[in-house]
Amino acid sequence: MQNPSCRRYLLVVLLLASSAVSWSAEPQVVRMPTLPGGQLPHTRYIRALLDAGIAGSGLRLEQVPTDMYQGRAIEALQQAGGRLDLIWTMTSDEREQTLLPIRIPIDRGLLGWRISLMRADSVGRLSGVTDVNSLARLRAGQGEDWPDAAILRANGIPVEATPSYEQLFPMLAGGRFDHFPRSVIEIGSEVTAFPQEAPLAIEPTLLLRYPTALYFFVAPARPQLAATLTRGLEAAVADGRAARLFRQFILPTLRPLGLPGRRVITLVNPLIAAERLPLQRPELWFQLSELE
Repeated sequence: MQNPSCRRYLLVVLLLASSAVSWSAEPQVVRMPTLPGGQLPHTRYIRALLDAGIAGSGLRLEQVPTDMYQGRAIEALQQAGGRLDLIWTMTSDEREQTLLPIRIPIDRGLLGWRISLMRADSVGRLSGVTDVNSLARLRAGQGEDWPDAAILRANGIPVEATPSYEQLFPMLAGGRFDHFPRSVIEIGSEVTAFPQEAPLAIEPTLLLRYPTALYFFVAPARPQLAATLTRGLEAAVADGRAARLFRQFILPTLRPLGLPGRRVITLVNPLIAAERLPLQRPELWFQLSELE
């Protein structure tokens, strides 16, 4: 029979062990928003890459049913005890100061490669555009809380903005603005994805480029999740899984766009300092030679 002092010692050990577990245990559920375009190739690619990033970690992804726009999702991620643990979005200095960025560009920089979606009957309006000044004669459409809207405006390009991603397509078809610059990883599947009153087409001659990256961002309250996801994504880059997913989902959507033959207009991006982008790691960025 154990004496009282021995029982007290065991009780203290058990309490300390329980306390250590409660302080160190990572919640097993990772809540992310259900975002528009969930079945489009670029969204499926991002989800597959996220699955690779948490593989073997014991974490489980849970999509939170929500109609949150981008700005509201970022606010929810900032809140302690909020509804979200993780989102993916374009990086900026402001976002990196308030959230935990995973500095691996999951888009390989292609979020800053932009081709315009236009009404099919006006697709020739960009054929004579050769610089930012001539581009500024046309009005672009963008999401109200997207960094792209601020980037275009900073380059002198007028922007018509709305909170709703889905509404941008019928607004373009209805002539509310002239063109809708979309990332090259998005535009191929979007041209017929949403109903509108007039047919849309991909403008065939111009490519806008500005430096940026699409990152996973984690809630400040979940640093362990950020560390786990960073390790998992670095492993996926190192063993080639990330490249295979890119070739599977994204490369087929790029080939029809004629990227090597387009005129390029380079825009400045005042929203992100260059040192926040891992430009010293060429394996993380897309190269046109991959289309050969």
